[in-house]
Amino acid sequence: MKNWTTADIKPQNGKLAIVTGATGGIGFECALALALAGADVIVVGRNPEKGRIALSRIKDAGAQARFELVDLASLASVSDFASRMVKDGSPVDVLINNAAVMSLPERETTADGFELQFGTNHLSHFALTARLLPLLLKARNPVVTQVSSGAHRRGKMSFDDLQGEKQYGPWAAYSQSKLANILFALELDRRSNANGWTLKSNAAHPGYSRTDIIVNGPGLDAPISRISMFIRPILSQSAAEGALPILYAAVAPEAERGGYYGPGGFFELKGPVAKAIIARQAKDEAAAKRLWMVSESLTNVKFPADTLVAR
Repeated sequence: MKNWTTADIKPQNGKLAIVTGATGGIGFECALALALAGADVIVVGRNPEKGRIALSRIKDAGAQARFELVDLASLASVSDFASRMVKDGSPVDVLINNAAVMSLPERETTADGFELQFGTNHLSHFALTARLLPLLLKARNPVVTQVSSGAHRRGKMSFDDLQGEKQYGPWAAYSQSKLANILFALELDRRSNANGWTLKSNAAHPGYSRTDIIVNGPGLDAPISRISMFIRPILSQSAAEGALPILYAAVAPEAERGGYYGPGGFFELKGPVAKAIIARQAKDEAAAKRLWMVSESLTNVKFPADTLVAR
């Protein structure tokens, strides 16, 4: 993977790729690269105007994509989108679960009453993946990539307070959701292996990339934003560079099942694509299985073939 770039992406003609949170930032760069490689790309977002602008930018770059309105803070919206996809019946080759909110100063909730970061970053992607599984398994070599963060290393699954109702901390909630992303990715891969699916499940993170996630999360007045102003010129990279580990995980044939990728530079903040460090708590199979069961209960969504898993 030495110095892997978008130029290394093999032709994606005839493949269908879905990218959540793709109207800007990392998600947009992933959608753009896949569209330029020939894939039929679905740009998933909650803002139609931003979707229109994203499609226009992709068209200006010489490619095509289509927009689907999905609010990841609503399980009903996720279900509606998945139903449309299942009705269409087209195999899904690549699913990049990218959409995220980060470090909200005050506790907020989704339409279903979940803490917003846990609900958006994990639960909705869990439900979306489960609902799209029949289409993923129709593809020849399907890949599901979860976009996590180096923040997962500080994460802890507070199973007695997953929604932050007893005690809410912006970074604790965000780190928990990013830890959940990797636990889910690795558990999905284990279940794929157990069921004999061709599905490859992995994860990646973009390092410290210049996107609007801080503006849309803690805001410009937050301490992290003020600190960011000083370190950004030295330790950050562009959104296009940050998208490379995610793209590698999603489309590089050599990307491993159950792998985790990120920038290979200082503290994984920026640099060329490399294998990333998976925190010990993200390798906890018991916690992953428990999270899976809790996620099924909270979302009321089960993976269609879960009964086949012999564990």
